[in-house]
Amino acid sequence: MSQKKTELVFSLLAASSKIERRFDRILSNVRGISFTEYFLLKRLSSQANNAATRVDLAALVHLTPSAVTRALKPLEKIGYVRSKKNERDARQSLATLTTAGSELLSDADSMLSDEIAAMSISTANQKELKALLDGIL
Repeated sequence: MSQKKTELVFSLLAASSKIERRFDRILSNVRGISFTEYFLLKRLSSQANNAATRVDLAALVHLTPSAVTRALKPLEKIGYVRSKKNERDARQSLATLTTAGSELLSDADSMLSDEIAAMSISTANQKELKALLDGIL
């Protein structure tokens, strides 16, 4: 692998980390959730009936099912997610976004949209970066 490609990948990782920490700060200060928790709620809301098994949710957010279970526990305790065990298979449960979770997600979406709008990335640079990332992934 060339040095330039290595530097590009490391720059992308650094930028991603900075953006995630920025979003973490905003969400935790105002809504009391992390960006990872927000991302779980966002993906959960994209599923039919705002519900998914933990295995399916893990695939959507690129985490292990056990990591998803650990991440959902506090969200369940504060009422943003409800969990229901499968009557036939106790190992499987369905996570469902609650009304409170939907309201939190709507508020968080608005906050992050404002933050993204405030980032200084020109339209031309956005298109170029998107094309580059699409080519890598």
